[in-house]
Amino acid sequence: MADGIHAITMPKWGLAMTEGKLGDWIVDEGDEIASGDELLEVETEKITGAVESSLNGTIRKLVGETGETLTVGALLAVVANDDVDDAAVDAYVAEFQANYVPPEPEEEGEGAGTETVEVGGRQIRYSCRGEGGTPAILIHGFGGDLNNWLFSHDALAEGRAVYALDLPGHGASSKDVGEGSLAFFAGVLGDFMAALDIEKAHLIGHSMGGGVALAFAVANPGKVASLGLIASAGLGAEINGEYLAGFVAADRRKDMKAQAKQLFGDEGLVTRALVEDLLTFKRTDGVPEALQAIVDAFAPGGTQASVLRDQLGDVSVPVLVIWGAADRIVPASHAEGLPGSVKTLVVADKGHMVQMEAASEVNRALADHMA
Repeated sequence: MADGIHAITMPKWGLAMTEGKLGDWIVDEGDEIASGDELLEVETEKITGAVESSLNGTIRKLVGETGETLTVGALLAVVANDDVDDAAVDAYVAEFQANYVPPEPEEEGEGAGTETVEVGGRQIRYSCRGEGGTPAILIHGFGGDLNNWLFSHDALAEGRAVYALDLPGHGASSKDVGEGSLAFFAGVLGDFMAALDIEKAHLIGHSMGGGVALAFAVANPGKVASLGLIASAGLGAEINGEYLAGFVAADRRKDMKAQAKQLFGDEGLVTRALVEDLLTFKRTDGVPEALQAIVDAFAPGGTQASVLRDQLGDVSVPVLVIWGAADRIVPASHAEGLPGSVKTLVVADKGHMVQMEAASEVNRALADHMA
């Protein structure tokens, strides 16, 4: 391929993604773009996400058309230096299209690319990307699973192994949640690390998973390389108790959609498939009871039971706190007034799932933090 010409292709968000439907382009041919700029939205079976540029340069050609469904790796647009003539750009596109072969699915089914390990008598599902370095562990929040990291897992796995797991009561892991407290889940995390011979890790937790990471770091400082806390529990007592109760109770599409919308600053990101996946999870044997047990222990009466804010300053590892300013589940005000050693990033207009809504910005911050 020609020097100075670069392709923007359909990303792969999660192991199950094979294709995406293109939305409207945010940019036009001739526009200057920078790394991190949003180019267009793509709707997948799971969620609608923004394709963000990893390049600086000029959009010379838009190849993908709005409404078109393209497979992973297909050409969306071409970025080229201004001194590259149009004929060279056209030749690049022709060569790319002539040589592009849609990827074959690695495996079939929702469990593709995942493994299980026995931890304390429970089966824990996990996925690992990358290798080497000090590993990182991604810990999802209440009602989530390892797919909550589909925009982050691969991006963070450059130069290190990155694990994402399903906590007990979630995803494909065992549904026994013990007493359902942050301390219980922190214990499971420690046992998970021991089972996989992980001596020390960067811990990145979202929502309840952030509280789990923080509780583990307080109890096991020598096993933590850094903390990345995203919309984290444990930094204040306030939480949207009505959301938690509504999520546990929701058993119809309409009700679950209303709950899911509260997770995002842009409610349009909630797809029908996302709602169906949540309902399927909720209807799994043992899940309603597990979720209720967690709420009873984690946020009884709609207030967080375990607030570790005062202990954050005693954590001797680097700490990064990230929040969406429009979070309707855990207030972004919990990112204020933290110890001076704690780095903070509050992203305007984004909601509780800020790692999905502002993936590139969050991923860059986390990668820099771990480095």
